[in-house]
Amino acid sequence: MGRSAVLVYGLVSYGVFFLTFLYLIAFLGDFPVPRTVDAVSRDWSATAVSGTAAAVVVDLLLLALFAVHHSVMARPGFKRWLTRFLPPAAERSTYVLVSSLALIVLYLFWQPLPGTVWSVESVIGQGILWAAFAGGWVLVLVSTFLIDHFELFGLRQVWCHFRDHAFERPKFQTPGLYRIVRHPLMLGFLVAFWAIPQMSAGHLLFAAAMTGYIFLGLILEERELARAFGEPYRDYQRRVPMVVPGLFRIRRAGRG
Repeated sequence: MGRSAVLVYGLVSYGVFFLTFLYLIAFLGDFPVPRTVDAVSRDWSATAVSGTAAAVVVDLLLLALFAVHHSVMARPGFKRWLTRFLPPAAERSTYVLVSSLALIVLYLFWQPLPGTVWSVESVIGQGILWAAFAGGWVLVLVSTFLIDHFELFGLRQVWCHFRDHAFERPKFQTPGLYRIVRHPLMLGFLVAFWAIPQMSAGHLLFAAAMTGYIFLGLILEERELARAFGEPYRDYQRRVPMVVPGLFRIRRAGRG
């Protein structure tokens, strides 16, 4: 791939991610979507399975597809393998694109589940939960910019490649919210997943499965971060909670 092609690939990957991310907010908030998108979703939903148990199995398989690819593609060994076929500058964009496509598959084939787990009738209660829902997504966005939004989603890599500049890996730093918790971005996702006035059975399944995956993924990620940055990161782990400010921290495996 030439430098211009890599740049276009990175921009397209980011565009797909951006639209997919916006749809995720609508998907979890049960907001109206454009008619064209809704029509496509209904067409795919015509293949709905029969029975609640079968629907749960399908939904879990869709969540597993996202989780497995998301974890495997993040591993250093897979990245080395992938860059045998793609320019290194396109590796992160590929990760972003495949993640987005996995979410699109989930949207298309997700099976609604019957039942409501909770429903908040109070206007004040609804307002508080919707504010928390919005705040979670804002926290996600702010957290990406506190580190390097453009590197995180592959844009800096493809731009440096296009300009024929060396790409410098980000250094270990703890700006702003990262001094309070080690993973404010994941805290934002967790708040957005759970802060909802009406929790359907399907939303509960999604939130519970993704919460488990987030914590498992963070344990694996932190092992790699500790190997990459050494004692400064291990000291950071000792001082700063993983996700919830001041309440608890999940330590690395092997620590007391």
